[in-house]
Amino acid sequence: MNIKSSLIACVSLAALLPINAIAQTITDEDLGALIKRINQLEQEVRSLRSELDSVGSKQVGSKQVGLAQKEQKQDQNKGVIVIKDDSDDEPSVSFNWKGAPEIKGDGGWSVKPKGRVLYDFNNLSSVPSSLDIPGEGLSSEARRLRFGIQGTMPGSFGYKLIADYLDGVKLTDAYFTYEDGPLTLTLGQHNTFQGLEELSSSNDTSFVERAAYTDAFGFERRVGLSATYQLNDFLLEGGVFTDNIDDLDDGNNSFSVDGRVSYTTVIDDTFIHLGSSVHVRDLGNEIDSIRYRQRPFVHSVNTRFINTDDISGATDELSYGLEAAAIAGRFHVVAETHWAHVARSEFADPTFFGGSIEAGYYLTQDTREYKGGVFKGVKVNDPVSNGGTGAWQINFRFDRLDLVDAGIVGGAQDAYMASLIWTPVNEVRFLFNYAHLSYTDALNIVEGAPNDFSVNVIGLRGQLGF
Repeated sequence: MNIKSSLIACVSLAALLPINAIAQTITDEDLGALIKRINQLEQEVRSLRSELDSVGSKQVGSKQVGLAQKEQKQDQNKGVIVIKDDSDDEPSVSFNWKGAPEIKGDGGWSVKPKGRVLYDFNNLSSVPSSLDIPGEGLSSEARRLRFGIQGTMPGSFGYKLIADYLDGVKLTDAYFTYEDGPLTLTLGQHNTFQGLEELSSSNDTSFVERAAYTDAFGFERRVGLSATYQLNDFLLEGGVFTDNIDDLDDGNNSFSVDGRVSYTTVIDDTFIHLGSSVHVRDLGNEIDSIRYRQRPFVHSVNTRFINTDDISGATDELSYGLEAAAIAGRFHVVAETHWAHVARSEFADPTFFGGSIEAGYYLTQDTREYKGGVFKGVKVNDPVSNGGTGAWQINFRFDRLDLVDAGIVGGAQDAYMASLIWTPVNEVRFLFNYAHLSYTDALNIVEGAPNDFSVNVIGLRGQLGF
């Protein structure tokens, strides 16, 4: 029997003695001494019990030495969860939520799902209403349905792989990057530095569709190698490219050199952006097949009201543009122009023009975001998830596209546009878009349409992007 058991037995026996017997054999003085001794024994029992419990804990703890000890900490301000293994120095892993889970590990590894779902409802009506133009009436479509991943790898490398699933599986972005301070190298399919709005994500544009010249002049992602370099307030971008990855199987072998330079500064709390771009392209096997055309600011209408058709004898393409933007609190203004010059072997060389000017204002306490030479999505100051109203923005734009020159009559389009955008939370937007489009020199481009006519377009978009 151990000490702890003996002491407990003695105390229990004393407690069971008949009280009358104790009273007959023990005097008052002896009784007081006995009670005092019992109290001392009780204290010793408690002390021994505490020591034995401590010994037991150490024995249990000794069995866990060498096992992984996981600790989980959450930063309430950033929403970052960190899981760390202290016993064997395995790397920690952090989970962050920005519309989708972003996972980061020590050594430079990270991965984040990327995606966007854009669904449009549109209505086109002709002016005068007696015209019977293809595409009139209500239409709707899933404008974009893109999913993929992006992240980083050890050694300052990164990657991005995004595909659109609307019509089969088509790669939009597929490239690797390498960063070294202000220098970033990119290899694969990516944008070719065409201009401010084209390089800005479709998740963040002010209208349902970008300026008319961006699609008309064939701006798209291509396979190539490029470099960007941040030199103080200047951002230098340039690269060499071939065709879009979906066109490589067709035997196309165009080759282009593309570049852009932009400058940013702040004057009296107003952010200023100035930029220009140039693109020189040998059309290769695309000779005689280049053409410029555009839909009426809604993609679900397949009719092109402005169209050069195939340009005979085209061998090379030179395009260049200018861009300027300013952000002052809740107000922003942006203007872009672009020219496309086509060199032809036997005919005069046409030069076409496109451009737009836009002004916008947030009705709420929000501002348009800008980073790395492009516009970014708004960071909602008072989201509905916190009981707020979200971000409300109004925009106005004049847009012109002129495809008439050197004997080519592709028509001219002037668009007067307005939009209302509600962003309830950072990753969700709803856009209401109105446009009045006026066409000139458009005879026979669309069967049944006169030389000069107009259309009204109403568009509504629901959007989720992360």
